[in-house]
Amino acid sequence: MPAPCHRPRLRRAVIGHAGRGSRVRAALKGRSGKCALGAKFQSCAAWTSFYGRLRHFLDIIDPRTLFVTERRLREAVQLLEDYKHGTLRPGVTNEQLWGAQKIKQAILHPDTNEKIFMPFRMSGYIPFGTPIVVGLLLPNQTLASTVFWQWLNQSHNACVNYANRNATKPSPASKFIQGYLGAVISAVSIAVGLNVLVQKANKFTPATRLLVQRFVPFPAVASANICNVVLMRYGELEEGIDVLDADGNLVGSSKIAARHALLETALTRVVLPMPILVLPPIVMSMLEKTALLQARPRLLLPVQSLVCLAAFGLALPLAISLFPQMSEIETSQLEPEIARATSSRTVVYNKGL
Repeated sequence: MPAPCHRPRLRRAVIGHAGRGSRVRAALKGRSGKCALGAKFQSCAAWTSFYGRLRHFLDIIDPRTLFVTERRLREAVQLLEDYKHGTLRPGVTNEQLWGAQKIKQAILHPDTNEKIFMPFRMSGYIPFGTPIVVGLLLPNQTLASTVFWQWLNQSHNACVNYANRNATKPSPASKFIQGYLGAVISAVSIAVGLNVLVQKANKFTPATRLLVQRFVPFPAVASANICNVVLMRYGELEEGIDVLDADGNLVGSSKIAARHALLETALTRVVLPMPILVLPPIVMSMLEKTALLQARPRLLLPVQSLVCLAAFGLALPLAISLFPQMSEIETSQLEPEIARATSSRTVVYNKGL
């Protein structure tokens, strides 16, 4: 299952770019569920509330943007440039500006302004990820099919991560390769190991064994996600991460905040695939008992595909929206030099996803 394993950037068109000493502000006039002009990132209702984050991620993963033409993309970019320079033509509405922003952030990399290859865009998550989820959850898998689907899933993850990477601070390709190999090895080894254990469990009936095998992809994917986090972000534990005060000003780099961010991100990575890899097996185990599917076994694969698509489309934005990207921590819990550098009682940091 595609997992948002990259360290998310602050999308410019929505909330600006957070640089050292800069303030994170909205780019367009506000509307319900969006940041208002001049709103600070950590205080903006669109990010401190679940509903605001849900609206943002629904825009990000909207698959309709995959069909935007080159001409429409150029028009959207030009409209935002006109807004930026104060040269908008009369009659342009806020809805048109938000629509142009949605198109730009869905197709263009926010740091390089280059087009992202369609299968690796955030808006391609569901349409290109659903076949992989279906493959992961196929019953009665062989050793070869288990290895193949876990490898394909982690390869897709790696491509999505790289295509949506933070390009303001280039990372060596070796770090991505290291994270990719670690994720593939952990996912394949755990999936194969659990399948072997289930097959050797004499106490299980064939029906129970089949049901248990369907849940194997979740621990394999969750452990691979955690492994990917540790391998790709262990350097933050040594260097620390930036913490900001209430005004969005840089206070310093904290190793303690980095530990908190890593733990929170690991928890996020465990929760995110849960509804997508756990709900379909539960639903299918009930649907397979219906007279329709028992009489027409050829419908099993199409029905499972629809169930996976529904779980992916409904559960993914809800799961992503549960966790705010910016976390708050009291300065008294951080290094003494951080506490002395600000008068704020709390500071915030970007924990990533």
